[in-house]
Amino acid sequence: MNRWHPTPFVPRRGLQHPDVQTIVSHFLPRASTLGRGLVRDVPVEADVVIRCHVHLQKSHQAAATLVAVHGLEGSVDAQYMVGLSAKAFAAGMNVVRMNMRNCGEGEQLTSTLYHSGLSSDLDRVVRDVIAEYSLRHVGVVGYSMGGNLVLKLAGEWGASAPPEVFAVATVSPAMDLSASSAALHAWRNRVYELTFLVSLARRFHRKRKGFPERYQDFKLLGITSLRDFDDRVVARAFGFADAEDYYAQSASARRLSDVRVPALILHASDDPFIRVLPETRATLANNPHIRFVETRHGGHCAFLAQPSSDDGRWAETEVVSFLLHTHHHPLHG
Repeated sequence: MNRWHPTPFVPRRGLQHPDVQTIVSHFLPRASTLGRGLVRDVPVEADVVIRCHVHLQKSHQAAATLVAVHGLEGSVDAQYMVGLSAKAFAAGMNVVRMNMRNCGEGEQLTSTLYHSGLSSDLDRVVRDVIAEYSLRHVGVVGYSMGGNLVLKLAGEWGASAPPEVFAVATVSPAMDLSASSAALHAWRNRVYELTFLVSLARRFHRKRKGFPERYQDFKLLGITSLRDFDDRVVARAFGFADAEDYYAQSASARRLSDVRVPALILHASDDPFIRVLPETRATLANNPHIRFVETRHGGHCAFLAQPSSDDGRWAETEVVSFLLHTHHHPLHG
C-alpha cells in the first residue's frame, strides 16, 4: 500500500455515542454546491437503467474521477453523497453519483427491485462513464451497502480491473451481510431496522403497483425483520434459495482476498449494526492491497469530528485524501 496515512478521528464534543453520531449525521442539513449536473442513464439489462449525475471539471479527461454509490434506501441525494461529492469536486476531481437500480430517480427506470450483490450494475456504470467521458483515472467509493458492492466488485475484478481504476474506498461497508443483518435485529437497533423496513415496504408497494403481474403474489404480512424481507422478497425476486443464500452469495467478505487495487476501508468499532467477523479481519490483514482503518468511535457512516478548516466530516475528507494521494503515488506493495 502507498504511504498514505489517515488523520486521527476525534468525535465532535457531545457526539461520542454511536447512535448520536449516526442520527445527527443523517439529519444534519447540508446544501449541495454541485447542483444537478449532467444526467447519464446507463442501461444494464433489458429493462433496467441506472441514473447517474455527472459533474465534470473543465479539463475532465486529465482529472481524477470519483464514482460514488450510496447505501441501503439511499440515493445520490443522501447527505454523505452530497458532502463527499462536493469535497471531491472542490479538490479538482470529476464526480459521478450513482443511484442503485430502483433508488432515487432510478425507481422509474426499472421493473426490478435491488439488492446488496448487484456489483455488475456498478461495473457497467464504471465502464460506461470511462468510455463516455474519456476518463483516465477513476476511484470508486461506496457507503454501507454500496461499500459492499464496491469491495465485491474489486474482488471480482481481481488483477483484471479496468486500467483506469486506480483505487477504491469504502465507509462502513457491510462486508459480512448475515452477521450485520442479525445485529440490525437486536433490540438496541430496532429503530434502524424499522426505519429500513418501512422504507423498503413502501418502495415495494410502489413497484408492485407498477408491475402487478411480477409481484402480486409476494406477501409482506408478518415481516418483522430485514432478514424476513430479504427471505420473502429479495431472495424470491432474484432467485436465491433464501435470505442466508442471498447473504452468502452477495457478501464482499468472500471476495476480499482477491482485491488487487489499492483499497481503503473505514469502519468504526462502535458501529451500531455493521459487524466484521474474525475471519474477515484476518483476510483484510493478509491482503497488502487493503488498508483497513478502524476507529474507536464514529457510528455508522457518520464520523462527525470537531469542525476546523472543514466541516468536520472526517470520513469524506479522508476518502478524498486517500484517492488523491493514491492517484499521485500509484505504486504500492
